[in-house]
Amino acid sequence: MRYIYTVLVLMLVISCTKDFEEINTNTNAPVTVQPSLLLRQVIYDYGEQMSYEGFTAGNLLGQYSTALDFNLFDRHDLKSPQLGGNPWPIFYQNLRDNEIILNLSQENTAFAVYEGPARIMKAYMAAGLTDLFGDVPYSEAFKGDTETVTPVYDSQESIYMDENGVFDNLDKGIAAIENYTGTIALDGDILFNGDLEGWIRFANSLKIKYLMRVSSKINVAAQLQIIVAEGNFIDDNSENAIFNFTDGEPNNFRLARLRIGDFNNYVLSETMDEILTGLNDPRIDRLYRPFANSTDGGHNGLLNGIDASEGVSLADYSLLGTIFRENTGLLDANFMTSMETHFLLAEAAQKGLITADTETLYNTGVTQAFDYWQVDLPADYLTVDAALNDGNTVENIITQKWIANSINGYEGWVEYRRTGFPQLKTISASLNNNLIPIRMPYPSEEEALNSVNYTTASNNTEGNSINVPVWWDEQ
Repeated sequence: MRYIYTVLVLMLVISCTKDFEEINTNTNAPVTVQPSLLLRQVIYDYGEQMSYEGFTAGNLLGQYSTALDFNLFDRHDLKSPQLGGNPWPIFYQNLRDNEIILNLSQENTAFAVYEGPARIMKAYMAAGLTDLFGDVPYSEAFKGDTETVTPVYDSQESIYMDENGVFDNLDKGIAAIENYTGTIALDGDILFNGDLEGWIRFANSLKIKYLMRVSSKINVAAQLQIIVAEGNFIDDNSENAIFNFTDGEPNNFRLARLRIGDFNNYVLSETMDEILTGLNDPRIDRLYRPFANSTDGGHNGLLNGIDASEGVSLADYSLLGTIFRENTGLLDANFMTSMETHFLLAEAAQKGLITADTETLYNTGVTQAFDYWQVDLPADYLTVDAALNDGNTVENIITQKWIANSINGYEGWVEYRRTGFPQLKTISASLNNNLIPIRMPYPSEEEALNSVNYTTASNNTEGNSINVPVWWDEQ
């Protein structure tokens, strides 16, 4: 009897041990993620979050809009983000997830189609990150899914120029797409709906952008001319790297979900008002509303960086347009566009970096920008109010690009730092000695979580100063 009991116990133990893994595995929680789901997530999360970040904090730095309250950031205390102003975790979360896609594409031939887009997205997000902050964790970063690290800060020059950097990843991304011979489609692609040629055009437009960004440091003429000669870049609004917001939740523009008091915190800036009014530019009606106290449907802007304790009347200033709240289905998350590409090429032509007609490129950029914002282009706009050769030609090109990028405020600020245009104003009650910041500060959590490497980076920026230029901005 004892023998039979022992056998039964042994059989039970063996049976339990054999089935242990199956019993203790949650079949609803997959151990690996499909790259299609992750690609969709990266594109949407980065685009949605950075559209909001760019329109709140970025638009204050670029002087598109002014904050009436909660405005320490608008007064250039950039270490005090309020309704926006902390893009660091957005970059690192999505760069980490994108790295998983890239690794999967190289480990499993069934996922090879994802390598090109993953490399292009890595280049795009890494450039955005370093353009805001300068030196940042890069070569040892994006590994949070496999190990805990305290990554070193790579120099901006190396992030752009070295192997596995911005330009290298764009080139390798294009090559991966061109060399792909599989039949598996690119799923989860909400930018180009699986069109790999669209990703190549996107990469080439990004190369144009970043070559112009570093053009004060290296000779970019030959590389730009090759891209122009091949002509395979974003050349029409139908080819833009964008995805559409909707009018209702959950996929509407996040500004539409703010409480009315928070939405009313943002008004037309004096800088934008003067530029659009000076150009008789009808896009002002799309981007901003007439101020409530207006007797003629006019607009009024407020100088950035007011002392909120002084108090202003909301009725005296123009709120943001309905496209940013009630009608966000007309709005896009904007990664790269034809209008921006043409403005970059117009600048390159004007500076003699490519052989092309500056005015044609400029006029195309302006025309496409009006079309992008769904505003009719006045018949005499390009010959009278916004004629290329009326004044400083480069200033005119950059100013039109600045206007067109109204949903990408960080981009307008970055290009101001690179070119000095448009001419931004000394703000009203500066907390930065009347200086316009030229980099974002590292967030406080870096000092706590990555203290040794943070200290080195902080020392290299004069104590994490917002007035120390990044590499491509050093003269």
